Amino acid sequence: MHTLEQLRAGALQGITRLQLRAGLTEFPREIFDLADTLEILDLTGNALAALPDDLPRLHKLRILFCSNNRFTELPAMLGSMPALTMVGFKANQIASVPASALPPALRWLVLTDNRIEDLPDELGRRPALQKLMLSGNRLKTLPDTMANLHQLELLRLAANAFEALPAWLTRLPRLAWLACAGNPWGFDRAQAMSAAPAPLIAWQQLALQQQLGEGASGVIHRADWQHDGASTPVAVKLYKGEMTSDGSPLNEMAACVAAGLHPHLIPVLGRIASHPDQAQGLVMALLDPAFVNLAGPPSFASCTRDVYDDDKRLSWPAMLAIAHGAAAAAAQLHERGILHGDLYAHNILHDDLGRCVLSDFGAAAFYDPAAPIAARLQQLEIRAFGLLLEELLDRSDATPALRAQLAALHAACTQPEVVARPLFNHVAAQLHALKQD
Repeated sequence: MHTLEQLRAGALQGITRLQLRAGLTEFPREIFDLADTLEILDLTGNALAALPDDLPRLHKLRILFCSNNRFTELPAMLGSMPALTMVGFKANQIASVPASALPPALRWLVLTDNRIEDLPDELGRRPALQKLMLSGNRLKTLPDTMANLHQLELLRLAANAFEALPAWLTRLPRLAWLACAGNPWGFDRAQAMSAAPAPLIAWQQLALQQQLGEGASGVIHRADWQHDGASTPVAVKLYKGEMTSDGSPLNEMAACVAAGLHPHLIPVLGRIASHPDQAQGLVMALLDPAFVNLAGPPSFASCTRDVYDDDKRLSWPAMLAIAHGAAAAAAQLHERGILHGDLYAHNILHDDLGRCVLSDFGAAAFYDPAAPIAARLQQLEIRAFGLLLEELLDRSDATPALRAQLAALHAACTQPEVVARPLFNHVAAQLHALKQD
């Protein structure tokens, strides 16, 4: 974090990244003194409602964050900035997105939690677009020109007003991660919760210990659950209740419950009742400390692909076990009409033996497994699995014969023709057979 005092004193000359949170109501003109080096500008958490028309003077700017401000329109001059590839205006009051506001090299656009009802056709004329985050708006449709976004890989549409998903959406050749819960087109979480109820666990029975982790949707603590005269170590996730880029945290809770028991999913023991602040939460089985995240989330540079430790290596039995576990867990989800939406290595926890669980249902959506779109949603998500399989294979010591078989499976899962891809049950069965060889 930088300060206005540093900026005005000229102490930031030569920096490539500037982050200012100072209750700004006007854009500090001194930022233009950094034009020859500035590549990332983060003005999140201020009180800005406009940017200067001459912002394109920041000719090297690649990434701009203006989330949690007071914008009502996406600034039109952004479209005049040829180097700008990532734009983030989450949690403003944006109702208008002018066609002229979209940079020509746009790769990553975040407009989560605004008031947008319509998007311009020009959005479908940004061929480099890979990541588009639109959850928490008022959208009923998307421009048909978006059918031409052949590089689009991640799309967030949760908590909008879609009566149906566009027909072209499940034909996009590279789309792998879709969040679309909280729209009229799908099953709602109340239906899902009633179909798979969870026992209620009184807050007074839980003694919270140290924090284990925190994500966009909530905080996880280790806890002791006092019941039936015994104490059981558990994990407790308390949901924040705020809109995230994936959608509503309460939808995540419903998906965790509806997923059911499976060897490669974290067991849900119950829902929290009688919290003093009326917070929502889940009580889950506590994982062995040996379990770690398979990878880190995508970076600015990788955009949609996870980031692995440079020295990450897996034995081929462990690699095969992780691949099979992820596919088997996803197969159960789809049997129950749940699209995970975020099937990534960073949402898989594993140990050195290959034991693993698929976690984080923040982007999950419910759908009717008997609906015509059901197979297409599964074949969309199978691409995410295919990319995961490729990453696992790149970090394993698989034999040439096994490598060839898995490479063929990867190719089948990621082929551009969505309807020709296999389903998860088939993939899980094929991987199970390889494990037995």
